Amino acid sequence: MKVRDLPTPSLVVDVDALDANIATMAAARPGRTLRPHVKAFKSTELARRVAELGGHQAFCCATLREMEGMADAGLGDDLLLANETLDAPRLRHLVDRGDARVTVAVDSPETVEVAAHAGAEVLVDVDVGLPRCGCRPEDAGRLAELARTRGLNVRGVMGYEGHVVGDPDRGRRAEKVAESMALLRRAHDDVGGDVTSAGGTGTYDLHDWAGEVQAGSYLLMDTHYAALGLPFRQALRLEVTVISTSPERGWGVVDCGLKSLGMDHGNPTISGWNVFFCSDEHTTFLADATGDSEGRALPAVGARLGVLPAHVDPTVAYHDRLHLVRGDEVIDVWPVDLRGW
Repeated sequence: MKVRDLPTPSLVVDVDALDANIATMAAARPGRTLRPHVKAFKSTELARRVAELGGHQAFCCATLREMEGMADAGLGDDLLLANETLDAPRLRHLVDRGDARVTVAVDSPETVEVAAHAGAEVLVDVDVGLPRCGCRPEDAGRLAELARTRGLNVRGVMGYEGHVVGDPDRGRRAEKVAESMALLRRAHDDVGGDVTSAGGTGTYDLHDWAGEVQAGSYLLMDTHYAALGLPFRQALRLEVTVISTSPERGWGVVDCGLKSLGMDHGNPTISGWNVFFCSDEHTTFLADATGDSEGRALPAVGARLGVLPAHVDPTVAYHDRLHLVRGDEVIDVWPVDLRGW
C-alpha cells in the first residue's frame, strides 16, 4: 500500500525517524535510566519496539487500561502507574494476575489504602511545583511510613516537573528542574528506596540526580517539543486531503480538525502554509499570515498534505491505528490498542 492510498485523516509514522529517536534517547539514557511513558503513544507494538531497539524494560503508564494492555502484551517486567487511583478492585485484579510487576503512585492515606488492598508496590508522589497530584515534600516520609505499616514495599519517590518541561529557555528549564529536584531530594531523604523518578521529554537531559526519567513524546514528537531544539525527529504526521479551496479569498481546507488533533498546545502546523483555525472536522489554512495568496496557487482539491500536531499524546489517542511508512510505502499497521479507560 502507498501512503496516498490511505483514507484520511490517518496517522502516519516515519519508521526511520522513530528508530532514530529510539537510538538517540537510548544513547543518552540507557536501560533503566529511562522509563518510557506509554501515555504518549498508547500502542503495545510501539512499546515492544522501544524495548527491543532501545533496551528499556521498565515502562510507566497513565491509566489502568494501559497497565492491563502492557501486561497482556508480555511487557509487564516493571510497570509504574504514574498516577493515583482509587479503583481498588481493578488494581487488585491486575496484581493478582501475576504477569506484571505493578507499582502505583500514592500521595494520600486514601491512595495508600487502595494500594494496600491490591498488594501493589508504591512510589510516593511528591508535589515539585506542578499544581496537580503529589503530596507536600514534608509529608512524604509520613506517607511512606504509613505504607510500610500496611505491608507495602515503598520503592522510592517520583515527582513530575510538568510546569517546566515546555519552557523554551533551556537555561531557565535547567534552573527550574534543579529547584524541583531539590524538593524531591528532600522527600527522598525521608522516604528512602531505590527509585527516584522524574522528568519528561523536555527535561530528559537535565537530570543528574533522578535515577530514571519518564519520557514518551520523544518517540513521535510534536511541534511543541520541536520548538525546544531537542535532538529528536518529527516521526508522526496526520495525512490529510484538501477538500475545499477558495482561491479568491486565499484559503484552503483539509479534512482534519478538533476531533483528530490535540489542540491544548495550539494549532497544528502545515508545512509551507499558515493554519488559520481548526473546527470539528476541518482545518483552514492560508497562503500567509495575512491571507494574501497573490502569486501563489493553493493546492488543488484532492491534494494530500501532512499536518504536524502541536501535542502528540492526545492526538494519538483520537485514532485507532498507526501506519508505519518508509518513503511512500506503508510497511506495517500498529493498533493504538491502549486507548480509552
